[in-house]
Amino acid sequence: MKLEVFEPSMCCPTGLCGPSIDPELTRVATIHYVLKQRGFDVSRYNLASEPNRFVENAKVQAEIAKGLDVLPMTIVDGKIVKRGAYLTNEEIASLFDLPIEAFAVQDGEKPKVRITLKK
Repeated sequence: MKLEVFEPSMCCPTGLCGPSIDPELTRVATIHYVLKQRGFDVSRYNLASEPNRFVENAKVQAEIAKGLDVLPMTIVDGKIVKRGAYLTNEEIASLFDLPIEAFAVQDGEKPKVRITLKK
């Protein structure tokens, strides 16, 4: 299964930058990370940084010709499954046959990020 998310223009590829971070984008980034870790083929495309992805996809081109309010748009295996909003955790869990808990941080658990600094 291939999941592609076509997103409106943002300041950086994930939208997780700037003085205030949208919690919805944090949720989407977490889902993307979890799916990638489980070996699923998932991609996010930002209109500002990857406009060629929008131009190369005839379905996306046809939809954005109607207006940019169709973004974000989610395509699964070549079929548009949602326009104008991100898939919910429940929708993602159902599509990928995963428990909803796969996307939730457990009480008391803190996400861990490893950073390697080069001297």
